[in-house]
Amino acid sequence: MRLQVFLSHSGACSRRKALELILSGHVTVNDKPATEPSLDVDPDSREVKLDGVLITPREKKIYILLHKPQGVVSTVKDAHAGQTVLELLPAALRKGLHPVGRLDKDTTGVLLLTNDGELTHRISHPSFEVEKTYEVLLNKDAAESDLKAIGSGVMLEGRKTAPCRVKKLSPGKLEIILHEGRKRQIRRVFSLFHYHVKELKRVRQGSLDLGGLKEGEWRFLEDSEVRRLFQDFKFPPFRHRP
Repeated sequence: MRLQVFLSHSGACSRRKALELILSGHVTVNDKPATEPSLDVDPDSREVKLDGVLITPREKKIYILLHKPQGVVSTVKDAHAGQTVLELLPAALRKGLHPVGRLDKDTTGVLLLTNDGELTHRISHPSFEVEKTYEVLLNKDAAESDLKAIGSGVMLEGRKTAPCRVKKLSPGKLEIILHEGRKRQIRRVFSLFHYHVKELKRVRQGSLDLGGLKEGEWRFLEDSEVRRLFQDFKFPPFRHRP
C-alpha cells in the first residue's frame, strides 16, 4: 500500500492532507524521513509515524449477509450449543465479526454479520425501530380475530407487545412485520392463542432481504447496500467505508 493511501485509510488525515504532510517532512517510516508519497508500506514490517506518533491501520469494516439455516445458533461462541453462525464462514473471515441481533436456533433467514460496532448498536437499539419481516407457518389456519388481536399488541410477561402488521398469505401461512426483538416473541405470542409455529423465517431486516440466498449461503454486502444502511441510521458512510 502506498504511504499516502496508508495515512488516509488509517483515519489520520485525508488523502490530500497526507500528500502535504509527506512532502513537508512530517512523516517517518522506521524512524527515517519519508518524503515519497508512493513509497510502499507494509504495516506488518514498517512503522509509520506522523510527527512522532505511531500510525496504525484502521480495522477494515466487513458486512456480510447470511441466510441462517435451522439448527445454527446466532452467537459468536457457544461450547454447548452446537454450530454457530460464524462457523458457516471461512475461518479467515471470522475474527471480530458478530451477528447483529439474534435469530433463535429454529428460525431461519436474514442475519447481518459485521465488525462495525456503531452500526450494530444503531440497528439493535429499540429507538431506531428497525422493521423486520417474517414468514410464519402455523400448525393450523389462524382466526381473523386472533390476527387482529396480535396486530394490536398483546400482554407478554407483563408488558404489551408493540403493534405490528399481520397479513395472511395462505391458510396457515402469514407475513408479520414488527420492530420489536423480544426473545422468541413470535412463537410465544402465537402460543398464547394456542397455535404452534412450525416454521419461522426472517425475510427482511431493514433494507436487507434474502434475494436469492439459500439456507447456509452468505455474501458480502454491495457498497450501495452499505450506504443505504448508513442513510437509514443517519450517520456518514465515509467514517465506515473499508
